[in-house]
Amino acid sequence: MNCREGCGACCIAPSISTPIPGMPEGKPAGERCLHLSVDNLCDLFGRPERPDVCGSFKADIEVCGSTREEAINLIGWWEQVTAA
Repeated sequence: MNCREGCGACCIAPSISTPIPGMPEGKPAGERCLHLSVDNLCDLFGRPERPDVCGSFKADIEVCGSTREEAINLIGWWEQVTAA
C-alpha cells in the first residue's frame, strides 16, 4: 500500500518519543506535528533532520484503513493498545 497524499494521519495520531526539530521532547498522540503543512504533507520529507521513526513508517491497510478518518482512528487505537 502507498501512502495517501495529503492524509497526514501518521503525523497526528501517534506519539513520537524521539526529538523532532522544534519539538525536542517529541510529539504527544493526537497532536499535529508542527512540520505537517496545511496540505497535510511533511515539510521534512527527504531532509536529513526528518526523524528515523517517520522515515521508517510504512503504510498498511491494517494501520491506515481506506480513508484518512479511518487512519486517524486506527493509528489512535494502535497507540492506545501498544502504550506501555
